[in-house]
Amino acid sequence: MKKILTTPIKDDDLKDIKIGDIIYLTGTIVTCRDVAHRRLIEEKMELPVDLRGLAIFHAGPIVKDHGNNEYEMISIGPTTSMRMEKFEKEFIEETGVKLIVGKGGMGKNTEEGCKTHKVLHLVYPAGNAVYAANKVESIESVHWTDLGMPESLWVCKVKEFGPLIVSIDSEGNNIFEQYKVEFNQIKEEQYEKIIPEVRFIK
Repeated sequence: MKKILTTPIKDDDLKDIKIGDIIYLTGTIVTCRDVAHRRLIEEKMELPVDLRGLAIFHAGPIVKDHGNNEYEMISIGPTTSMRMEKFEKEFIEETGVKLIVGKGGMGKNTEEGCKTHKVLHLVYPAGNAVYAANKVESIESVHWTDLGMPESLWVCKVKEFGPLIVSIDSEGNNIFEQYKVEFNQIKEEQYEKIIPEVRFIK
């Protein structure tokens, strides 16, 4: 069965979702990346958007401005989430955000934030920025435009936005970290098999 989360999201909505699950999002997602995180955490600037129960997207979109506050999403691909790692736990605590969407994994800081505040980190498949834009039904507003298009906060209404792969669940389990352990074990086993066969290589 297709799992769809609809904002505003509550803790109970996430309790049965585990790493590796695939979900889709309907409702509000706000683009929020490096500088917005820095402004909130380091500069103590209040975010112009209430993120409680909502989702953020580590993304720098391409948007067409039609004038009269009418915008069209052209492309919205994920950026590397690990760049926000040092800010994410505190960001979660201060904003009440429930879903963090990006590219690649995140670390211990985000794991702790997800576990303590019942949040998910999700991976959007790279290379699908135009497809993602097609799931944006409308851009409701934009904030901090002084930062330029990629770093602005674009408040988007989406329908069945995804697929989103759960990389950190609300218990703090991290699929990237678990796979690292498994892959390293496999790697060592393969080394043991290969080394005797290539001893002649100096």
